[in-house]
Amino acid sequence: MPVAGLPIAAVILVALVVAIATDRLWALEFFHVAFGGLWTGVDLFLGFIVGPIIARMSIGARVEFSTRLMPKMVLLMPVLVTVTLTAGWQLASHLGYTSTEYFNHDWLVASYVVVGVMAIVALGVLEPANIAVLYELRKPAPDGELIARLMRRFVVTAGITGAMQVATLVIMTKIASGA
Repeated sequence: MPVAGLPIAAVILVALVVAIATDRLWALEFFHVAFGGLWTGVDLFLGFIVGPIIARMSIGARVEFSTRLMPKMVLLMPVLVTVTLTAGWQLASHLGYTSTEYFNHDWLVASYVVVGVMAIVALGVLEPANIAVLYELRKPAPDGELIARLMRRFVVTAGITGAMQVATLVIMTKIASGA
């Protein structure tokens, strides 16, 4: 794990807590939109750009790439997911969107389902794959085939969540437009 990134993650999480405690609309919107955009971008980039590139690399090159990427992903993804979902829930609560009387409530529930599945995939499939790759890379003789399989799972899953991110963008723009 990139230890230098821990203070940055801590500052971001503390700033999120302050935004929630002060119930500042702008801060909640910033955290939700900015971190949601980053989460979407990372998923789409990994799934549709990096994935096909990795698939054509030699096992040694995959190991080298994974050695550099996975530690950063172990820190990055939980922060992106946590901040996006927490700020989104607080924003919806602040605006009264969580009420069943809200006219776009069905769309909001759809977003909860989609992002809930994405969060489970990100934290329940992607993070364990990241950690398994890191564990394997620490061995004196890493199993390149295992790393290749884990990276394939990581990239395919990132692509699936990337496609789900597009659905989230449709839902969120529908809600934000008030239509």
